[in-house]
Amino acid sequence: MRPPRLLPRLGLRARITIAFAVGALVISAVLAGATLGLTRQNLLDQRESSATARTYQNAEAVRQLLPAETGADFDAADVLSSLQAASGSNPVLMKDDRWYPLTPEFGEDELPASLRAMVASGQPARMRFDHDGVTQLAVGVPLESVNGAYFEIVSLEELEGTLESIGISLLAAALLSTLAGAAVGWWAARRVLRPLRGIGEAAQAITTGRLETRVEASDDADLAPLADSFNEMAAAMEERFQRDARFASNVSHELRSPLMTLAASIEVLQNQRDDMPDRAKAALDLMAADIERFRQLVEDLLEISRFDAGVMHLDLEEVRVDEMVIQAVTASTDVDVTVDIDSDLAGVVVKADKRRLSRVIANLLDNAAKYGDGASRVELRKAGDAVQIAVEDQGPGVPAEDREAIFFRFNRGTSAGHRRGIDGVGLGLALVAEHIRLHGGSVWVEDRANGESGARFVIELPAEAS
Repeated sequence: MRPPRLLPRLGLRARITIAFAVGALVISAVLAGATLGLTRQNLLDQRESSATARTYQNAEAVRQLLPAETGADFDAADVLSSLQAASGSNPVLMKDDRWYPLTPEFGEDELPASLRAMVASGQPARMRFDHDGVTQLAVGVPLESVNGAYFEIVSLEELEGTLESIGISLLAAALLSTLAGAAVGWWAARRVLRPLRGIGEAAQAITTGRLETRVEASDDADLAPLADSFNEMAAAMEERFQRDARFASNVSHELRSPLMTLAASIEVLQNQRDDMPDRAKAALDLMAADIERFRQLVEDLLEISRFDAGVMHLDLEEVRVDEMVIQAVTASTDVDVTVDIDSDLAGVVVKADKRRLSRVIANLLDNAAKYGDGASRVELRKAGDAVQIAVEDQGPGVPAEDREAIFFRFNRGTSAGHRRGIDGVGLGLALVAEHIRLHGGSVWVEDRANGESGARFVIELPAEAS
């Protein structure tokens, strides 16, 4: 079993953008690190070389100023002050095992012991060390002819400040490079996904019934097979759909003639009903009910075939929605159904095909009678620039997973399979959806308000004030 994801999976565009950003960040970090390392090494080498050369020059000057005799008097301050020391440089003189620093802060104790030991053995040396949080460079030169040694302690604080500024600049450049990489990734992802977005839009158009939709051919060698395959699939779907629609239309037309003959025969038999025995009457009633159900099925199939053929047209006229709904409810059911009309609907009209809209309301009332124990209320209300017609029932309601599927053809929902004695093949709500779509409206099903049991089928139509 795969463990659940802690974070939602990112889309392809986001992943491409992140990949570009991470790549730019890694490259920038590597280049910044290499640049900072090389710059640091070069600056340190230059500083150490210049400090070492100056120390050797000052050591030679000191050797010439100091007396060669052991124990001879000399003024160490004058000797050290006469030297040309750079800013931040602190000279230290050792003569006859005595130490003479120019500044008290830097003397024998501040020099590393290993550096002093190496110079005392007669070998020049240099070493970096830390003093009060600041990196220092110490250079020592032995002066054997005068029994002494000369040291210079050079502060590297300025150099470290320069390197810190360079590091900040490189960090800023890396961040800018990362943002630039993300922008390039977003742009590249947009261009890469543009053909896929076109295919998605075409697929969406096909699902809404526009089977003639095709994708533009692509010159790209990688995308061309995808576009061609999609167009071939769409063409095959359109051909099969048209073939099935023609078959349903032809069958429906062929059934009308024998159906009319059967209906006429049933009518003749019903005229002689009083002369029939009870068993014959019961059989006649069953036949009449089945013929009526058969007739309604054929009419629904013919209606659906007209939608598929694209020959369905509306006879639009201005209809007062409140009067039309009351008339449709009265004509469609013998049950007393409450019709609640919003006061804001006074004088509001809709441009609609009155006959088809009445058929829509009749289908919803019939659906409520079959699956919701009958309609309990019909409500009309104003919703912005639209009119909503709602048919409520007190049945078991419609599960959330079926609320979209019940408007598909030949689909009665999962709950209908558990109820016996229900006529219908699942075309009533499909016809409702098709009629409302032609009117430029929408239809959906939801729960009743205040947690009451039952379903609420809502039709929304564009309206205009009279």
